[in-house]
Amino acid sequence: MAEVIVQEGETLESALRRFKRKVQQEDIIKEIKKHSYYMKPGEKRRLKQALARKRNRKKRAKEMD
Repeated sequence: MAEVIVQEGETLESALRRFKRKVQQEDIIKEIKKHSYYMKPGEKRRLKQALARKRNRKKRAKEMD
């Protein structure tokens, strides 16, 4: 759970920026989107395999550079 304590003299905008950064670092939004709808086991497996292929392709491209 992301939590930000507003410090004395700190503007609300800067506290909000810190909160957004913390939420992004903890992948909270990605997790919410993943659980926002049901995905069939076959769909989940295909997505996982596609992501693995993409990671491997990036890794190989990086090694060639």
